[in-house]
Amino acid sequence: MEQAHILGFLALGAIVLATVWLPVVLQRFPLSLPMVAFAFGYVFFSLSPMGRFTAEERNVAEILLEFVLVVAVMGAGLKIDRPFGFRAWASTWRLLGPGMLLTIAGIAIAAVVVLDLPPPLALLLGSILSPTDPVLASSVQLGPPGAGEEGEVRFALTSEAGLNDGLAFPFVTLSLLWAGAPEPGWLTHWFLVELIWKLLAAVAVGLVVGGGIMALNHRLPAPFRISRSKNAYAALGVGLLVYGLAEWAHANGFVAVFVAAATIRNMTRNLDYTRTIHGSEEQIEQLVMVLVLILFGGSVAEGLIGPLSVSEIVFATVALVVVRPVAVLIGFAGSREPFPVRAATGFFGIRGLGTLYYATYAAERLSHDAAGQLWHAVGLVVLMSVFLYGLSATPIMHRLDTLRLRPPSSAE
Repeated sequence: MEQAHILGFLALGAIVLATVWLPVVLQRFPLSLPMVAFAFGYVFFSLSPMGRFTAEERNVAEILLEFVLVVAVMGAGLKIDRPFGFRAWASTWRLLGPGMLLTIAGIAIAAVVVLDLPPPLALLLGSILSPTDPVLASSVQLGPPGAGEEGEVRFALTSEAGLNDGLAFPFVTLSLLWAGAPEPGWLTHWFLVELIWKLLAAVAVGLVVGGGIMALNHRLPAPFRISRSKNAYAALGVGLLVYGLAEWAHANGFVAVFVAAATIRNMTRNLDYTRTIHGSEEQIEQLVMVLVLILFGGSVAEGLIGPLSVSEIVFATVALVVVRPVAVLIGFAGSREPFPVRAATGFFGIRGLGTLYYATYAAERLSHDAAGQLWHAVGLVVLMSVFLYGLSATPIMHRLDTLRLRPPSSAE
C-alpha cells in the first residue's frame, strides 16, 4: 500500500475520532469544532506530504457539500416542534421575505461600490452570500425534536436556515443568466420556471413524499412499521429520496427536503423514534462538516483567498456585520418581538457550507477571472464567519436564554 494511501486512512481515522471527542473538550474553551477543523485543514495541507489540494479533492468537496446540505436541511425540519402556520411562523417569513431580499440587494450594492464588480457578478455574490447556514449555525438553533420552545431566536434561525439554502438558488440562476448572453424572454422564463415552478413543485414533492411515508407508516400493522426497525438512518434515506425526486422533477431539492422533514415532524406520533433519527442525522452532518472544513482549510492554504486588499476586507465586514443585521431589522419592522430578539436574529447571519456549495456551483459556469474574484470574496466571508460566530455564539445565546427564562418578577 502506498504511503499516501496509508496516511489517508490514518488521517480519516483521526478525523472521525476527533469529531466525537473534540465537542466534549471544546465546551471548556472559547472555540468551536468548525474553527478547529479549518485550522487543522490549513496546517495539514500546508505541511503534510499529501498537502496539495487537487482538482479531484475539489470535486469530492462539492459532492460532500451537496450531501451535507441535504442532511442538514432534513435535520432542521425535524427539529421544529411548532406547528406550521402563517402567523406562528411570522419571524420566518420576515427573514425569508424582506430580510433575504434586502440582504441580496445590500451585498450586491456593496460589491459594486467596494469591489467594483459588474452588476451581474455583484448580484451573484449577493445571492451566494444571502443564505444562513444550517450546519455551522447548530449552536444557535433549536435542540432535538420534542425539546419544546427554546425562544424565538432559535426558532427563527432554524426555520430560516432550513429554507433559505433552497430559496437562494433562483437568484443564483438569475445572476448566471444575466451574466451570460441571455436570449429574448429569458427573464420571463426565469420567473415562471426557476422561481415559480421549482418552488411550487418542491413544496408538492415534500408534502406528498413526507405525508405519504407517514400515512403509510401509520396504516401498516404495528410489527411492519418503519419506526419499529430501530434504525436511525430512515431520515437520511427519506432526505436523499426526496432530494432525488425533486431534482428529477426539476424542482428545488433543498426546499422539498425541508418541507418533507417538517411534514414528518408535524405528523409523527413516535417522538422517541424522531429523536433517534434526528440524532443520527446530526452525527452524519457533523462528520461531513468537519471533512468539508478541512478541505476548505486546505484550499485556503493553497491560495484560495490569496493576498487580501483593504477593499476585500471592508466588503466582507460590511456583508457580515452591517448588511444582514440592517436587513433583518427592516424586515422585522412592525413586529412585536423585543429588540434583543430582532438584533440577535440579525447578527447571526452565519455563512458556511451552503455558501461554499453555491460558490462551487457558480464558479464552474464563470470565466476563470470571474470565478477567482468570486472565490476571493466568498472564501474570506466564510472564513470570517467561522471564527466570528464560533467565538460569539455560545456567550450571546447563553445571555438570551437567561433573559428569556428569567421570571417576570425578577425583571422588575
